[in-house]
Amino acid sequence: MNCLGYGSHIRQARRDVYREMDEVVNLRSRGAIVITTGSKAEGLTSIYENDLDLMFVLEGLICLEDCVNTDTLPMDTIVFTLDTSVCYHGHCRLNLLERGSIFSPKLRDVMCLDEKGHILLSSDLIVNMRDQIQVEDDEVRHERAGPSTPSSYGPMHTDIVFSVRCQCPCILSRWAERSRHWPPPDIVQKVVTMGAFVTPVGFKGSEYKHVEWRICFNTAEIELVSSLNDIQIYIYVILKMVIKDVLKPIKKEITSYAVKNIVFWLAENNPIAQFDENCSLFYWL
Repeated sequence: MNCLGYGSHIRQARRDVYREMDEVVNLRSRGAIVITTGSKAEGLTSIYENDLDLMFVLEGLICLEDCVNTDTLPMDTIVFTLDTSVCYHGHCRLNLLERGSIFSPKLRDVMCLDEKGHILLSSDLIVNMRDQIQVEDDEVRHERAGPSTPSSYGPMHTDIVFSVRCQCPCILSRWAERSRHWPPPDIVQKVVTMGAFVTPVGFKGSEYKHVEWRICFNTAEIELVSSLNDIQIYIYVILKMVIKDVLKPIKKEITSYAVKNIVFWLAENNPIAQFDENCSLFYWL
């Protein structure tokens, strides 16, 4: 696996490069913070292998669970509350919390009213914001795929997803309190402090998917992948290869995200000694 480019040193080098690229981009970015996510941020793919996943985190907006105190936030921060009571698991609505904020015309254009007259941030309208951004030279834009707006620059394929930062300590604390073999306590605490994001995609088949958002833990997942040992990483990589080159699902019935969660579950529920280098990798396959 080292010869194929999946050794620990090359993985770390890739992660460092994309982290530095994000820092450079964000020096001149306005209105959003750019974060590389997916396999590139995990250090598991080379430059033209798989898409480049970019998350554009909208600045000046935040969504909060009810248990979070808003008093410490700047008054110019536009706050939405995380409403999961009327959505399928893993999804939510973003209800505007009135705090005397002044909204820009662009932000007003992506808000709507629900059936009770509450002001919501529309996931569909947020995705359509990409249409207002000028097409760059050599850029070819493709049809929307879930929350992402794909585009191509020659051989480079990019998926851009708009998102809003989310503070959900109650959700994360339930995860942190689980009995586990992995990750270690310091990584668990770090993940809890990283928070989450919401991305503009509703539950498939929902009547209200145009105002629903998916709760995501992109940066936390990158941290968790980084804390896997070599054997666990190799399991992850090989399973992804099997899906892509052997199973070849037509409509992505099995995704890399599903595989990642399987590996997380294996790591969490089995002693770390079972993933020792002296153990056979094929035991897990």
